[in-house]
Amino acid sequence: MKKLVIVLAALLVGNGARAEFSKEFPKVDDTSYAEPNGSRVIRLSIDIAASADDIWQTLTTTEGWKSYAVSFAAVDMQVGGIIETSYDPKAKVGDPDNIKNEIVAYVPGKMLAIRCVQAPRNFENKKEFFATSTVIELERTADKKTHVTLTAPGYRQGDAYDSLYKKFRFGDSYTLEKLRAKFESKPTS
Repeated sequence: MKKLVIVLAALLVGNGARAEFSKEFPKVDDTSYAEPNGSRVIRLSIDIAASADDIWQTLTTTEGWKSYAVSFAAVDMQVGGIIETSYDPKAKVGDPDNIKNEIVAYVPGKMLAIRCVQAPRNFENKKEFFATSTVIELERTADKKTHVTLTAPGYRQGDAYDSLYKKFRFGDSYTLEKLRAKFESKPTS
């Protein structure tokens, strides 16, 4: 998303960050952790009242991305294909400020692995961000919801990675909540 897609940046610091996430996104389960080598892994999950097929279509099609995450999208759904997005409704394929995520691997209807290969020109710490990846897994639950898990490894030690980790831990939570809201929002009367 953001990673899967790049979204809102949050300047959350210190030990209060986890509490802030739970207040801001109470339906997102944050089980992020550090690996033995010190690299951090963003791990977020949410249950969504929708079929895995419907969520898969949202994550793997142009129309799906535009329905909940961005103003512009173009999806080439194949290994090596690109999910190209922008928050600018005037964006076109190939614009230098578009976000491009390369599809690294997938299992139809179950798992999508991506990594960012282009970020907007003014995006800070691009080189470090390009060293991370995102895996999104979908699993049907007993109560006929879909458990969506986003795992993003590669956040090493250092100021650049610290900044990215905070930004995407928040941003990916935001994106999962928007995905849930797409399927669960109630029509207004």
